[in-house]
Amino acid sequence: MRERARDKGRLEDIIEYSNNVTVLIQGYSLETLVADKRTYYSVMKNVEIVGEAVYKLTKAFKDSHPKTPWKIIQGMRHILVHDYANVVSETLYDTAVNSIPELRKQVEKYLAETDWDKWVAIPDDYVESVENEMFKIASRMKERGYAVDEICGITGLSKDDVDDL
Repeated sequence: MRERARDKGRLEDIIEYSNNVTVLIQGYSLETLVADKRTYYSVMKNVEIVGEAVYKLTKAFKDSHPKTPWKIIQGMRHILVHDYANVVSETLYDTAVNSIPELRKQVEKYLAETDWDKWVAIPDDYVESVENEMFKIASRMKERGYAVDEICGITGLSKDDVDDL
């Protein structure tokens, strides 16, 4: 369950792991990064963790900050976790050099601008509770062997959400 009280910590994680990416990538070209497997996979893992922190943010937080491409970030996370053998090095490098610093700036702004006491005090709305129920239903359906497409059609969840159950 995604809780508003955890959003601040997840944003702080995004900052921490974004900083790691920036430090790791410093002084590397695409070619030197690909040649240095230790650094390459360290960058990959830190980008994955950034994506995981984004994935764990509440829907309410992401919806209230539409400027940030949350779905794209989550998509990158899904590729790094589930389709790791097909990671495109150029995309990873571009993400590390260009997208991560921009995301860090946005998240730093969100951390500074948000009144966290007020944010946490807002009760979960009906939509979030319905979504949580859909995750429970989808999980039971998956356990019973329903096809992913059928689960998505019935619950309204994305294929990635169902795959992650």
